[in-house]
Amino acid sequence: MDLKSALQDDNINLPDNFFYNIQKFKEQLFKWNKIHNLTGAKDEKTIDEFIYDAVFPISFLPKTKNLLDIGTGAGFPGMILAFGLPDTQVTLVEPLAKRASFLQFIKADLGLDNVRVVKKRVEDMESEIFELVTSRAVTDTNMLLKLSENFRDENSKLLFYKGEKVYDEVGNDLKHKIIKTKNRHYLLIGED
Repeated sequence: MDLKSALQDDNINLPDNFFYNIQKFKEQLFKWNKIHNLTGAKDEKTIDEFIYDAVFPISFLPKTKNLLDIGTGAGFPGMILAFGLPDTQVTLVEPLAKRASFLQFIKADLGLDNVRVVKKRVEDMESEIFELVTSRAVTDTNMLLKLSENFRDENSKLLFYKGEKVYDEVGNDLKHKIIKTKNRHYLLIGED
């Protein structure tokens, strides 16, 4: 996959410095991953797929003042969304010290004023309301709804990066939309 072409083909509106930041992020991720094993993705093709996967929702998300990413890991999707949404304040919650340190390093290295890294479990965070709550590969939808309770109100939207099992995780009582791409099902909750 040629990441730049794929994103341009999908008409995803990205800031001028997006690909510069992505390149720097990938260089550091490969360095850190050798020592700290931050992610199972070890090659550029897989990382590019993860990046595409993380940033694709910019094509359908409304403008957002702030977002909370639960369990950011090595930066997917939260850090990548922060690159793509420079006007959005992005809070990355990651309890593992090595991953939180990596995220903090990237924030400092790239001078990202719109990123805050919180090294703790989301359950241990102070309550705060976000317009958007995201999460990828953390847990099932019901648990994510529970984990995000203190961070959303009736106007907040939730975006969960899911696989095909998403259909087993959402009932008809939940106001939602599922956006499908080749490798991903995006569960958007709170959509009008």
